[in-house]
Amino acid sequence: MGIFSKISDWRAKFFLWVGLPIIAVIGFVAGTGDLVPAWQAHGGGGDSGTFTAVHQECSRRSCTWYGDFTTDAGTTREDVILYDAPDALSEGETAPARDTGASDGVFSATGGSTWLLVTGLTLAGLVAAVAWVIVILRAVRRRREQKAADEAFLAATGLN
Repeated sequence: MGIFSKISDWRAKFFLWVGLPIIAVIGFVAGTGDLVPAWQAHGGGGDSGTFTAVHQECSRRSCTWYGDFTTDAGTTREDVILYDAPDALSEGETAPARDTGASDGVFSATGGSTWLLVTGLTLAGLVAAVAWVIVILRAVRRRREQKAADEAFLAATGLN
């Protein structure tokens, strides 16, 4: 039983000191930049326009459409991602979209769940950052308490 508790203890320490900061950074970097634009799109904000599908890139689990977005006022952004793209979209077709200022793309006007993903990433980063600060504060407090106990012991035994 002793070896299993040592392995478990090692894994917990690794997660607390390495995993939490990594989760915090990834959550903030991936989520914070597009959090406000995703919520604006979810609420129907931003500039309305038309996305024209140029090419699609697929990974194992999902595909992403890249193309050009033209606002109703005539302003164009080239080579942007269409978040929450319709399933039936194909090359050369158009889809209504909204530009809310997201750095890499525009959002489908028909809605979707990108705002949930971005919110989840940001919240996970925030929770991990708060947890990591708590871990650091507890470690500092434990070290101070141990130092005070050591000093008291040395003073009581006259070894100081």
